[in-house]
Amino acid sequence: MTKPMPIYFDYAATTPVDPRVAEQMSHCLLRDGFFGNAHSNHAFGEQAKIRIEKAREYVAALLRAVPRNIIFTAGATEANNLAIKGVSHFYKSRGMHIVTANTEHKSVLETYQSLEQEGFSVSYLKADQNGLIDIDILKSVIRKDTILVSIMHVNNETGVIQDIESIAKIVRAHGSFIHVDAAQSVGKIPIDLQQLPVDLLSFSGHKMYGPKGIGALYIGDNPRVRLSPQLLGGGQERKLRAGTLATHQIVGLGEACRILTQSMHTEIQTIRKLRDCFWAGIQDLPQVLLNGQLTASLPNIINIQFRGLVKDALLKNLEGIAVSTGSACNSMTIEPSYVLRAMGLTDNEADCSLRFSFGRYTTAAEIETAIQCIRAAVKS
Repeated sequence: MTKPMPIYFDYAATTPVDPRVAEQMSHCLLRDGFFGNAHSNHAFGEQAKIRIEKAREYVAALLRAVPRNIIFTAGATEANNLAIKGVSHFYKSRGMHIVTANTEHKSVLETYQSLEQEGFSVSYLKADQNGLIDIDILKSVIRKDTILVSIMHVNNETGVIQDIESIAKIVRAHGSFIHVDAAQSVGKIPIDLQQLPVDLLSFSGHKMYGPKGIGALYIGDNPRVRLSPQLLGGGQERKLRAGTLATHQIVGLGEACRILTQSMHTEIQTIRKLRDCFWAGIQDLPQVLLNGQLTASLPNIINIQFRGLVKDALLKNLEGIAVSTGSACNSMTIEPSYVLRAMGLTDNEADCSLRFSFGRYTTAAEIETAIQCIRAAVKS
């Protein structure tokens, strides 16, 4: 007998593709659809190009950006690499000092580490107990030769929201570029790139009910940002990202953005109520402690420490709920979360912490079921 699928509380790792997105993607795959190469000089290529550019408009509209400033990539990881390495390599004659935080996603941290091996000097900002960057410390580390600062908008493990506007103003005032990994924030909280003074911003489709394998990089032009391309071979995407454009995935990302432009505000309010209900249902348990603070966090992510409990035993009792023990990209390691340890938690405290993340298809009934399961598991 097949076991029933568990309740899905891991939306921060990935989201299911919205059926409306899948439908639009399906029109770009088969012979009677828009399958052509967008760079081909015939009707099939033109049909694909039209849909790609419409998708670019939808992505730009969600961010209140100009479509030409959106470059399609294979995801936020590639976009992060392109932004960080692209700026560092292009502007290294102006300086070789770059800055980031010790709680960033691995795709940022490992890119910085690779640049260190090339001779770049890196300053790693420490987060406080809530995962926030100290603005005064940021001011103190920026130097005349600082060319880039990369700070995540929303942390993927705790949901903490950085004050990107204040950070960006400080970086810009020093004449440096600011890059933001916004994989967890795009489509979850409003982002207005006409007002937010950032130079580069990365995100992925699969975090926002679009397909995996597609993302984008916003590249500002006020001031203009120049990048050294990391993929060569075709001149696509303003000669910054070579490779045949994946029409079906780009169209899927565009449709996901179009939907969120219309529904994001309502979804935020609904998910916040569900998260608050979830926390209210378990916060009285003596073993339960919140990592971070709700007032400075994204509504759909909550990270909880089950103090003194053995995580494996707890997870066994929660087999009916799909949750995360940390970042999905870090799932192959048995070490406790480096993000939580950077916030001051001990190895044991980090090891008995779980991330619960909610989304578009989470229901009140699932929240109630999870509350009862957790209460029973903790008490047992």
